[in-house]
Amino acid sequence: MRLGIVPALKRFGGGTYQYSLTMLDALQTLQHQGLEDDLIIFCNESEKMILQKYFREANWRIVSLDYLLRSIDRSTWKGRLSTLAGRLAGEGTFSRALSSCLRTFKSMRGMRMTSPSLDAIRYRPKLALWIDRQGIELMLYLAPKTLSFETGLPYVMAVHDLQHRLQPEFPEVSANGEWERREYLFRNGIRYATLILVDSEVGKEDVLRFYEPFGVTHDRVKVLPFLPSHYLRTKVPEIDKQFARRAYGVPERYFFYPAQFWPHKNHTRIVQAIGLLKARHRLKVDVVFCGSHTGEIREKTFQEVHSLAKKLEVEKQVYYLGYVPDEDMPALYAASVGLIMPTFFGPTNIPVQEAWMFGCPVITSDIRGIREQVGDAGILVDPCSVEAIADGIYCLWTDENLCNKLAENGRKRLATYTLEDYCMRLKQVLEEAKARVREAEATLP
Repeated sequence: MRLGIVPALKRFGGGTYQYSLTMLDALQTLQHQGLEDDLIIFCNESEKMILQKYFREANWRIVSLDYLLRSIDRSTWKGRLSTLAGRLAGEGTFSRALSSCLRTFKSMRGMRMTSPSLDAIRYRPKLALWIDRQGIELMLYLAPKTLSFETGLPYVMAVHDLQHRLQPEFPEVSANGEWERREYLFRNGIRYATLILVDSEVGKEDVLRFYEPFGVTHDRVKVLPFLPSHYLRTKVPEIDKQFARRAYGVPERYFFYPAQFWPHKNHTRIVQAIGLLKARHRLKVDVVFCGSHTGEIREKTFQEVHSLAKKLEVEKQVYYLGYVPDEDMPALYAASVGLIMPTFFGPTNIPVQEAWMFGCPVITSDIRGIREQVGDAGILVDPCSVEAIADGIYCLWTDENLCNKLAENGRKRLATYTLEDYCMRLKQVLEEAKARVREAEATLP
């Protein structure tokens, strides 16, 4: 079967970027192991450079979406539906998929819809036709995309979190129409998917909790846990650590937090915690932040963190590195005292696993999902409590034996789920998705 893959390879995309690279690495491994499917990677021009950097030997074709996406018809969904109907006389996967779309639409017309604007699909017939001409029978989206259901072709889609439903108080998932945008994306992306990929059993519970009323079933949600980013080396010589410290101007000892400056990442409470340690214990703890702060919400958060550090007189203890190239991340992890990540979002997080790779102890949030991910391989703290975060920092900063114990527990936990395990699960998902597509095609006239 010919599969179309749509990764998310924007470096500032955070976890979706890392997830995409890991998935592509696994697909390349499966090809080496005999996967017979043809793979076509759909991406833009800038993403091609990433693919060429990491996957020079991959046996797949890369197709650019740039030109087509700029010229997509922006007409109303009614006009698009009419266009779809006009193409049904054609043959092949495209026409079968459109027939399925129309049947779904007709069955939905009599339903009471919670929000018609969110349930009305804005179909993209031009894009669907173009993808069909590539011979694609199944699409794989490594991050949620509206074009998954707007093209009407069978697809598997990864859903990394549903925080707009769980924690809408954070502006990054709700403000300025963001909640509606996300709900349109997730409600329909999940409803019409052949299969859904989630990172954990908690992630599966969330999908079923919010979207079972819209038709998603238990058997269509597949758990594929995260792996650390595939490009990170597992061993970092001491000379590389020293070079990283000099190159970035960071101190000998520091806590590390690679995260964009979204409010849910909780940078402010980290700064408050080191301020508390300075005031209460006269303890000087340095922290290193790396990650983007572009955009209105992130820039506002960044300025708040900067102002708070100055107010608490810890500004010289806080280092801002901005964007850090992939190749420099291993040394910054390995040189740190530990990862400090009191995020409000989950269900699970890739930086925790990356830290474990480098023997880096972890402080993270004692919340649903992360609690199950970390177990005894980290210090779990209440992300709402500055005192709890400060206590966790104090413990790691002053207790080398505890650091070593948590690092060892992290390595053991990481060893329970390997690339081989990931590839096996991914292969099973792909085989089931292909079987479902063939079965659906067999039932069409």
